[in-house]
Amino acid sequence: MRAQEDAGPAGASGPAKAGGSGTRALSGEPGRRVAVERLRGAILGGDMAPGQRLVEEELAGMLAVTRASLRAALFDLTAEGLVERIPNRGARVRVITLDEAVAITECRMALEGLCAAKAAERVTESAAGRLRQLGEELERSVADGELLKYSALNHELHRLVREISGQAVAAALLERLNGQLVRHQFQLSLRPGRPQTSLSEHLAIITAVTQRRPAEAEAVARRHLRSVLAALLEEEVQ
Repeated sequence: MRAQEDAGPAGASGPAKAGGSGTRALSGEPGRRVAVERLRGAILGGDMAPGQRLVEEELAGMLAVTRASLRAALFDLTAEGLVERIPNRGARVRVITLDEAVAITECRMALEGLCAAKAAERVTESAAGRLRQLGEELERSVADGELLKYSALNHELHRLVREISGQAVAAALLERLNGQLVRHQFQLSLRPGRPQTSLSEHLAIITAVTQRRPAEAEAVARRHLRSVLAALLEEEVQ
């Protein structure tokens, strides 16, 4: 998904086809890497919907890898929480329940707060300029009603804060957690009034980081995730 609240819209077209007819199938480790990267990208990009079946023969042909490499890739993605294997039925894109989404968001709250604090400690003038520019683009997208653009910028803001933080472990964990929330995040991004609410929260993060106030940056990042959590919980009563 390219448009989402902290991650984008879901289609179901699948990963881009690799190569043309007559292309020799990649095997072994190279084939596994290609399959993992393309399938992960399709799932995180929303091109493969939660619950969508992953047919090994079909995907191996589409990605121009061997069945063995494709199967190994599916095991890797299962370990990442993006794929689930159903006994006697094969593999499918993992479906994340609301309860799981809430638990994941609670973990994100701690990690996003840590990254925001570290980013405030390490931010350079150049990085601060990039954050301020993103803030202006976020404001314009909301004012113009461009929700998909806002969602993509939202995702870029969180990615940039993680990058600036230099906290590689937390960043890797967050990328993994965010990948499991694609559908829930997309639904939130299109909820009436949600972009206006989250805009002020994102601008507060940008201000705290660029002004190099770590404690405040952590607090506003956690406040933003509490807001996301509250919005998720609203789904349960709707």
